[in-house]
Amino acid sequence: MTHDIITIISEELNLSNKQVSATIRLLEDGATIPFISRYRKEATGSLDEVAIRNIQLRYHELQEIVKRKEYILETIESQGKLTPELKDKINSTLDVSILEDIYLPYKPKRRTRAAIAREQGLEPLAKIIMSQTSGDIERQALRFLSDGVNSTDDAISGALDIIAEWVSENEKVRSIIRTRYIKSAIISSSVVKGKEEEAQNYKNYFDFAEPLRYCSSHRYLAMRRGEAEGLLRVSVSIDDDEMLERLYKFFVKSGSQSAEYICQAVKDGYKRLIKPSIETEVSALTKEKSDKTAIAMFADNVRQLLFAPPLGHKRVIGIDPGYRTGCKVVCLDAQGNLLHNDVIYPCAPKNDFKGAARKISYLVEAYKIDAIAVGNGTASRETEKFLSSLHYPHNVQVFVVNENGASIYSASKIAREEFPDKDVTVRGAVSIGRRLIDPLAELVKIEPKSIGVGQYQHDVDQAKLKDALDYTVSSCVNLVGVNVNTASRQLLAYVSGIGPQLAGNIVEYRAEHGDFESRKALKDVPRMGDKAFQQCAGFLRIPNAENILDNTAVHPESYSLVEHIAKDNNCSVEEIVSNKELLRSIDLKRYVSENIGLPTLTDIISELEKPGRDPRSKVEIMEFDERVKSINDLCEGMILNGIVNNITAFGAFVDIGIKENGLVHISQLCDHFVSSPSEILKVHQYVKVKVIEVDHSRNRIALTMKGVEQ
Repeated sequence: MTHDIITIISEELNLSNKQVSATIRLLEDGATIPFISRYRKEATGSLDEVAIRNIQLRYHELQEIVKRKEYILETIESQGKLTPELKDKINSTLDVSILEDIYLPYKPKRRTRAAIAREQGLEPLAKIIMSQTSGDIERQALRFLSDGVNSTDDAISGALDIIAEWVSENEKVRSIIRTRYIKSAIISSSVVKGKEEEAQNYKNYFDFAEPLRYCSSHRYLAMRRGEAEGLLRVSVSIDDDEMLERLYKFFVKSGSQSAEYICQAVKDGYKRLIKPSIETEVSALTKEKSDKTAIAMFADNVRQLLFAPPLGHKRVIGIDPGYRTGCKVVCLDAQGNLLHNDVIYPCAPKNDFKGAARKISYLVEAYKIDAIAVGNGTASRETEKFLSSLHYPHNVQVFVVNENGASIYSASKIAREEFPDKDVTVRGAVSIGRRLIDPLAELVKIEPKSIGVGQYQHDVDQAKLKDALDYTVSSCVNLVGVNVNTASRQLLAYVSGIGPQLAGNIVEYRAEHGDFESRKALKDVPRMGDKAFQQCAGFLRIPNAENILDNTAVHPESYSLVEHIAKDNNCSVEEIVSNKELLRSIDLKRYVSENIGLPTLTDIISELEKPGRDPRSKVEIMEFDERVKSINDLCEGMILNGIVNNITAFGAFVDIGIKENGLVHISQLCDHFVSSPSEILKVHQYVKVKVIEVDHSRNRIALTMKGVEQ
């Protein structure tokens, strides 16, 4: 069966059997996706992470289908009803719906109306009616009277219950109805009477209907959320009369004297059994499809946020701004360690500009601060303007930092362990400052779905969401690489092959023995076996190591090859690193072997040219419009600077420097059609937008990018 799965995946993903087979073999052997895509290109034919991930997901799906088939075959065989034809039918399908339709007549059932009728011996009467050859059903029913069946009406009613169940379990009928639902179903919603005021957020769905197949993921999830909150009534339906007419023709023979009874059973089977079942199934499929779209968009947003430009190893002041309680100030060293914390009151009601200015100037000089990070929450604009107006003893840049999730981190077990004697406000300011130094290293401490760049993240399948986001974070961490001597336990846990337990062991070993001086020294960490070392070593960096390769993405398994190349060029490994002219003159074909091909050799040379390079761009300063301090300062036609801080299926939310974000609807992104905002924008992208509408009652701002020069 594994061979069949490989062929199926190869055909579906348009890959060779060899590529799929090698990838599955590596995955089954415990290799991670980042490791395979980076260090096993020869085996997979240079498949990237996306292709490997698709293989992994489809392989797991098909494995689950195979397990389900095995269970179904065993169940039917135990009933003595498994024929060669039925077995072939089950084995030949990969469609879960069809598989369950085949299994339905054999599925162990609870005590249904049909089951009770069978117990009363009425199945032969049901067969007589269904055969449509007897003209006097009432007379036939007399034969089936018993203690539990007191009249012919009771006998016929029980027989019709059995026929209704046969109708509902008919594979072809279910397929016809399912196809009609998929092609023609209408999803509609209405507000629950008396809940109009409470349901204002769902105003667009008070009287809504459209074909289900055209319903976008965000609309579907919004309606289902409104339904779950008891504010909306949602239904998915087809034309019942038309479908019943088709089913009557399917079951009733022309001129049959049993027609009236069969039509009665068909109608009952359709309305009581098939319709609710198929509606639930189609709704579940639509939910799954909507979840997939929302999760993919959320994961893409998280990837972009994690790849936000880092300031790098600079000394930073982090500020969590506020009015009455003041602005919480922390001073951090270049590694993000807390040096000092304080409070200033430059905003209303105290407006202590002089005291705040003296304190900030003193801290900047005392702790040799390079930059200031201000959270973008309450009082952000006033605080940022105040800080930018100060004269510092040396050049200090002021940045506004997205603080989504900082409060979640500050109240977390991780933050409490790190700063047991500090309150949540200090911890939050530390998180803001660290996000400027290295967004990736700080954001991994927060549960990905709490980062705040999703769309209906609490409504989608939570297990699938977690899997997708964990994969995304892991992919980002491994692409950037991790300094093993400064990385937190949380960051290390996302490194290929490590995980939470081994990450904890690394941090504890580092605390006890000091910084690692080589990658090889990692093997002394408890539970760091050969397999784990193989998977993680290439993604861990050790600056100032004795072996310069320990601070590159060159895997230790290739060190001897680099040494060989250096020797052939009459120089040391240190001399070959960053020597672009020499590296580009090397004939790589000379070093191709059974295990190492040109893809790996090309990667090695690229890494040696720019050792330990960071794929992220450089940080920039965004200056918001000084005229705008609140939503009341906005006017239609204003052109403003903004930062994209969330992308959804229907548009992008843009921070324009005030509490409320503005929305650029997908139709307002550009002059040509786009199917997704992510085609045009990225999270944390700097943009120019024009205000087209301000709804003060709902605190909503409509923006456009059409005709606005970027």
